[in-house]
Order: sequence, then structure tokens, then C-alpha cells
Amino acid sequence: MPEAFSGKVKHMTLAPDITERLARARADLRMGVPVVLSCPVKGSFLVFSSETMDANRLVHIRGMGGEPVIVITNWRAQTLKTHAYDGDVSRVILPPDAGLAWISGMADPSDDLRTPMKGPFKLQREGSADLHRAAIKLVKSARLLPSVVMLKVEDGAQIATTFDLTAVPLASHNSFDKAPQLAAVVSARLPLEVSEAGRLHVFRPEDGTEEHYAVEIGTPARNTPVLARLHSACVTGDLMGSLKCDCGPQLRGALAQMGSEGAGVLLYLNQEGRGIGLANKMRAYSLQDQGFDTVEANHRLGFEDDERDFRIGSEILRNMGFSSVRLLTNNPNKIARMEENGLKVAERVPLIVGENPHNTNYLATKAKKSGHFL
Repeated sequence: MPEAFSGKVKHMTLAPDITERLARARADLRMGVPVVLSCPVKGSFLVFSSETMDANRLVHIRGMGGEPVIVITNWRAQTLKTHAYDGDVSRVILPPDAGLAWISGMADPSDDLRTPMKGPFKLQREGSADLHRAAIKLVKSARLLPSVVMLKVEDGAQIATTFDLTAVPLASHNSFDKAPQLAAVVSARLPLEVSEAGRLHVFRPEDGTEEHYAVEIGTPARNTPVLARLHSACVTGDLMGSLKCDCGPQLRGALAQMGSEGAGVLLYLNQEGRGIGLANKMRAYSLQDQGFDTVEANHRLGFEDDERDFRIGSEILRNMGFSSVRLLTNNPNKIARMEENGLKVAERVPLIVGENPHNTNYLATKAKKSGHFL
């Protein structure tokens, strides 16, 4: 038998690494399948997405013994008027009679005003919450509500093998925090309305998440600051002409300016809704209809103000040979994140377009709470 197919070498060659296991775990959680998170020091936990968990699996973990908890973020805990003793997360013990409706109510704020969850809630405070933090990061990366149901188990490897579950061994919850690695997949000429000298580049992350794109106008010099825009995907604004935001006008305005100057790069990053995904963005819109502003809505859902990873933009620009930019933005946070990640921002170029009667409050919130220059 050839060495490449024998024993240990075969196992090491074909087995998924940690990045690939996390990609599997995201897909499983989106479908309602639990995963196993484990750490040599912190132990092993069975993890379910609160959003996709089904009744049969809830009954099953009730029969496994132990003390299941629902993990929510500090923002969601504040909304529910309970404590986050672990700082950024809170571990709420599932009452014996809690069903899917109770779990959904803890995770999803859509009915908070009509039928608010009533405490007091019993909280778990002993032991490390590191794997609970990891689980929250995992469901966020899967674009699910930031809430999980977790049960500590004695032998995570055996549980994973017995039930054919994805096992994710983590050194720490910081395993999620490494800088993204992207590969240039393909580029091709793309004549555009703003410039016939357009080219589209496709970049694929190694972690199996959404691809990102770079629209290159002309042939920008690599040794001088390039006119650049980091544009987060906005299906509603970019494609449907939504009046609730200024994304569509910003996209078209940035491309028009690059076309006028004859050179530039627009990064189209798949980080919808400031990184929370389209479904959660629509949940935030629903909360805005109840009277909350965009930041308050994100917090009630359990998210930070902005969940985007600006390291992706820095990595793509470096991959394309750029080290300095003239950044089309009103967001000072973008400038700071670019420079933190090795891209010099030689100039901030304002991009103030798209105000209308439907988004006046939205823009005012961006200026007041997120510091945008408007």
C-alpha cells in the first residue's frame, strides 16, 4: 500500500483542520444540528443554536442530565433586565418547564414589548465561560441570533462519534479571532456604466464564509494612494433602492467618482447589516418600526453596534498591491481599522449622498452614536 494511504498519514491528510471544522459547525447550527465544542482545560459542551433548535432535541438533552443553560450576550441581558456576570455573556439556567417558546423569547426580541420575558432568571456563575463565548462567536459567524443552548458533557468525543456530530476542539475562544485569510480566485474585465475600463476580482475566504469582491476602475498605480471605498453589501439599498439607508447612493456615488477620476478600487464586502446578515438586519428593521433606533435595535438583538471585520478590506487591498488609500468614507472607525491593519489612509474623501425623509433619523443616529462625519 502506498505510504500516502497508510495509517496515520492518511488520517492526517484527510481529516478536517480547525478552520474546516468551524465551517461545518456553522452549517450544522443553521440547520438545527448541534455541535460539540471542547477544550482540554474547559471541558466539552453540546451546543445548539437557540434560533434553530427543535423540540425533539430539547427533549433529548433534558434526558441527558446536567444543567442546560441558554447563553445570551450582555446587550441582550440588559434588555431582559438580568445580569451578565461573565462580562460579555450571561448564562441563564433553563427552567425545568422551559420549552422552545421560552428559548425563542430569550433570544429574539420581536415580542419584547407585547409579551416581555419575566424574571427573575436563575444564572450560572461558577466555572469558566470561555467556551460559551466561543459558541456565541460561532453562531454570530453563522449569521444566526447570538444565543445558544449549551449542556456540559463528560466525553465530548464520544458524544460526537455516537451522534455523528461535528466536534470542534478549541485551544480557547480566541480561536475565532485570527485575521482572515483570503485567496484571489479570478478576475476579469467588466465594462461598467461609469467606466468601460472596469475589472472584477473575486476573493474567497479560507473559512468557507461568503466571497468578497473588488471592482477595479482603470489601472490604479500601486505606489501612490488609491481612491478606495469599503462598501458593505446591502441587498435592500444596493439592489432594491431602499430609502431606509444611504447605501445605494453611496455605492453609485463612489463608482461615479472613481470613473470620473479614471482610477479607483471599490471593495464590495459581504457583511450585510454591519455584519449581522440580512435576516438579522430585517429583525432590526422590525424593531425600528417599534420605535428603536438602529443602534438600540442591534443591542436588543444581542449584537454590538457594528459586527463587521475591517481586516478583510485591508487583506484584499494588500493582496492587490496597495499600501495607501484615499478612503471614500464618513466613518472614522473605518479609518482607524485600516491603519491598525497596515493600510495607510492618506486622505479621507467625504461621501455625503442619499439623504431623504425616510432615513433622516438613521443618518442622525450614525452621526450621534457612531461618530460619522455627516
